[in-house]
Amino acid sequence: MKKIVSVKTISRAEWLEYRRRGIGGSDAAAVVGLNPYKSELALWADKQGKLPEVEDNESMRTGRDLEDYVARRWCEATGRRVHRNNYMCAHDDYDFILADIDREVVGENAGLECKTTSAYNRADIEDGKVPITYQVQCYHYMNVMGYDRMYLAVLVLGVGFYSFVIERNNGEQNALLRAEVDWWGKHMVQGAEPTADGSDSAGDAIMALHGTCTSEDHVILHDMYTDFERMDEIKTAIKDLEREESEIKQEAQQRMGACAYADAGKYRITWTPQSRTSIDGRRLEKEHPDIYRAYSATTTSRIFKAKIIKGERL
Repeated sequence: MKKIVSVKTISRAEWLEYRRRGIGGSDAAAVVGLNPYKSELALWADKQGKLPEVEDNESMRTGRDLEDYVARRWCEATGRRVHRNNYMCAHDDYDFILADIDREVVGENAGLECKTTSAYNRADIEDGKVPITYQVQCYHYMNVMGYDRMYLAVLVLGVGFYSFVIERNNGEQNALLRAEVDWWGKHMVQGAEPTADGSDSAGDAIMALHGTCTSEDHVILHDMYTDFERMDEIKTAIKDLEREESEIKQEAQQRMGACAYADAGKYRITWTPQSRTSIDGRRLEKEHPDIYRAYSATTTSRIFKAKIIKGERL
């Protein structure tokens, strides 16, 4: 383990810039395709500095502010003591494998990771399972710091406090390290753009990277012909399933009539009034054009379409 910089002497903006220079614990699950909220493409674009800065939100602020509280709760629950490391560290052999540990456990070769999450994410935690993203993050930290184990403390807001122990697993950790080294070499050193995975995260990254159309040139995609055929098949299947879904819903609505609620085995069905207030844009533009123009905003985005050209063959 090598100390890179004291986190007490740098600003948050500088800290974020240091993070871009390598793979941190919160990046590890994305590298191996196990983060449902961040794709490899989004991770790469972020490390390349090609994504807009993520604005600090309430969830991020809450996590930072409650970190010390979570650590104290864990100490109360376990009888152990912790201290801050205060350094961003790197793996002995790879300067781009980074770690910024929440706490180190006094008297043990171990670290403590503090998490705060909402009640919506309580299911797996309450069942005693460590979320895979947290587990991979802890393996990453053990690789960098050489710890024998990581402790994980999770505060589920308004629900409960949970504690886990993640022991060292050389097989899993070596596989993770190899994956991170390969990923960095391929995508950061060689600059290869990762393949999109169909997630919202990848879609957002594509729009950030390629959302501006600057060329009228054509690209030949004949090797994707069968992919577009498959896309047509998927569209047809979706339409068929949506129609079937509508038929089921409409049958239920007919049978419910004026009733607001119904039961069907384990399902509770509701069909209740819901009000929404909206602006009639066309009327506003016609009757009050100055107000309409003053409060109108124009956005530009690229629209992707694929259609069969009649008479065209490969």
